[in-house]
Amino acid sequence: MKSDSKYKIEFAGLKIGSHQFNFNADKKFFDSFNFSDFNDVLVNIYIDLTKKSTLLELDFFLTGVVNLNCDLTNEPFDFQIKHKASIVVKFGQDYNDEDDEILVLPHGEHKLYVDQYIFELIVLSLPPKRIHPGVEDGSLKSEILEILEDLKPKENNNLADPRWEKLKNLKK
Repeated sequence: MKSDSKYKIEFAGLKIGSHQFNFNADKKFFDSFNFSDFNDVLVNIYIDLTKKSTLLELDFFLTGVVNLNCDLTNEPFDFQIKHKASIVVKFGQDYNDEDDEILVLPHGEHKLYVDQYIFELIVLSLPPKRIHPGVEDGSLKSEILEILEDLKPKENNNLADPRWEKLKNLKK
């Protein structure tokens, strides 16, 4: 864990009940993870921590904008992030983060570093295929799109193999 991280929650002195924390993640935050898939990023993280006698419940709410490059055209675009997730923190003998939703901290621990969770939540809230909204609605004009359109295979029904046509009739 990072001792100099500003993304920590010191829960030892908190009373039982609900507590709120706010953090921001920007390009500098992702640079600390050596992650360079984003052109720019600004995400606000709101954490609602509910302290109970034997455990902690953390609800993460993320909102913000990530500037990405399109997978098809490499054109930059802004992607809106709106994501929420929950983690339960229990206490045990050893540190254990093998489960995605349950974190076990050693007895006597008094703070929780959330920077790794914030990083993962932001990265996982992005779609696997990043397509510029202008490509989807047809409003983006790009040289790459024109080249892709020219390379697109043309439909030519004259070259159809008659064996496949007989196989298609078996479906009926």
